[in-house]
Amino acid sequence: MHFQWDWLCLGVLIIGSVTAGMESEENLDADVEVEDFDKQSQEADVDRDKSSIEVVYLTPKPTGEVYFTETFDEGMSRWVLSVTLKEDMDDNVAKYDGRWEVEELKENAVPGDKGLVLKSVAKHHAISTMLTKAFVFDDKPLIVQYEVNFQKGIDCGGAYIKLLSSSNDLNLEYFFDKTPYTIMFGPDKCGEDYKLHFIFRHKNPKTGEYDEKHAERPDVDLKKFYLDKKTHLYTLVLKPDDTFEILIDQAVVSKGSLLENMIPPVNPSKEVDDPTDQKPDDWDERPKIPDPNAVKPDDWDEDEPAKIEDPDAVKPEGWLDDEPQYVPDPNAKKPKDWDEEMDGEWEAPQIPNPKCETAPGCGEWVRPMKNNPKYKGKWRAPMIDNPNYQGIWSPRKIPNPDYFEDLHPFKMTPVSAIGLELWSMTSDIYFDNFIICSEKEVADRWAADSWGLKKLVASANEPGMFSQLVTAAEEHPWLWVLYIFTLALPVGLTVLFCWPGKKSDEYIDFKKPDVSKQITKGELKEETEEFEDDELEEEKENEDTGEDEDEGEYGEDIYDDEEENEVPHEEENQVADGSQEGDWLNKSDSEDEKKEADEGMGDRPLKSVRKRRVRKD
Repeated sequence: MHFQWDWLCLGVLIIGSVTAGMESEENLDADVEVEDFDKQSQEADVDRDKSSIEVVYLTPKPTGEVYFTETFDEGMSRWVLSVTLKEDMDDNVAKYDGRWEVEELKENAVPGDKGLVLKSVAKHHAISTMLTKAFVFDDKPLIVQYEVNFQKGIDCGGAYIKLLSSSNDLNLEYFFDKTPYTIMFGPDKCGEDYKLHFIFRHKNPKTGEYDEKHAERPDVDLKKFYLDKKTHLYTLVLKPDDTFEILIDQAVVSKGSLLENMIPPVNPSKEVDDPTDQKPDDWDERPKIPDPNAVKPDDWDEDEPAKIEDPDAVKPEGWLDDEPQYVPDPNAKKPKDWDEEMDGEWEAPQIPNPKCETAPGCGEWVRPMKNNPKYKGKWRAPMIDNPNYQGIWSPRKIPNPDYFEDLHPFKMTPVSAIGLELWSMTSDIYFDNFIICSEKEVADRWAADSWGLKKLVASANEPGMFSQLVTAAEEHPWLWVLYIFTLALPVGLTVLFCWPGKKSDEYIDFKKPDVSKQITKGELKEETEEFEDDELEEEKENEDTGEDEDEGEYGEDIYDDEEENEVPHEEENQVADGSQEGDWLNKSDSEDEKKEADEGMGDRPLKSVRKRRVRKD
């Protein structure tokens, strides 16, 4: 048992060591990630090892060809506020009167790093600016990237951007919800519906009309990005091979093809249902029909009720038949302003009858209902396969008159401006560090010098593990039980199996030597007579049951030895018995016990008698 406990103790220690090693590896991975950002941002001369308070912020600069960048560090002078109204709405609510400000983050702010903040609640906001140069969808990828921080979380509202289509009559002062755009991209949320939009307007080559094509929803949980109050980086990558990628914090959350993963599809189907085709009157779509040959059994009674009174029920003793279940409240008083002519006769409100609280029931006793064993319900013929089944009817197909095939939907309408047209029930939505380019390396370097710095500051200010656990338990008190159980279980197992304990009583008794007490000659004589009587009774039983003669002879020998009561013979028995039993019962005798045994040689016959008696039993 001690061997098993030692192995279990060792196993607990090994598990603890492995857990500590895993935590160390996680911390090491986090350190490596921080070092990667340090390498990417060395030119910004930012000391990453210092706390966020000592960080020196430098406005990021693009390292390659770009079509647009904005950091808001110099304000929003290049942006134009919309002065128009939304259509089909009252003038009071159709105004784009939402307020914008340029300010730092409220939490984990980098000194000197500012962004555009939506400040108003339940108002329409619209602001836009021209790109440095228009982007033409030709043979270069389009990369759109910017930061969003829902500083107060988000109840209902959006943080998406629109890339406005190039046109001669584009006037940013009249930018509103109907202004033509080419791409709409960014987060949006209302209720429990968390969205990440990627929509592009596709031009029908046959009609010239534009239709919105929505990307399939990302197969990830977006909730944490909207509610953790951290700055997140949103990136859209469109490639000339008609594929796209959507990234959050530089991790891909959705990707696909413009030809296969858009709803509705870019290209319509080649065939459509014939609108003039009609289902024949005799078309049978029923896979199963009632068996026409089935007959209702003679003993099937459809009139039997589903429930009947229980005839075996007995009214409980003490049932108060004359007492109502409810009585007028004796403490109720008619209101002073009660007008019987207007309100009618006043009656006290009803309350449960207090006499019924101690009784099994009050009022007229009614037998309880039970299921009727004879009830079968309405008879229906069993169902069989329909021999005339023709399947589900569908109209015939005809060539789609509106069919077209656009093999390269990437070639969209050029864009020349960027705008935010939003409505939100939550204020303080933070936008920063917009970039539109064609090289992923340029966008990544821009992110490292801007969003990467914010991430480092937020990580430096992140509360410790203990603080996070306490905060979580304050929001969910049931976590305290989990914490206590998690801590107490390994401690309890360690104490139970590894802590040295006292030996059991059985183990002590097993090891304890059998030291006989010294008695007088009178007591010796009495015990010898009792032993002789027991031996005589045992011999008689052996003769009656036909037991072995050797055993009887053995008993007689013992009897003769005890009757003679010779000390030398008893000493020989004592030595023989001691040699057999001493090996496992008397190995730990002390010197004092041996001396006591030597002094009590005169009483040795009693010890022999006791040992033989025990062995015989």
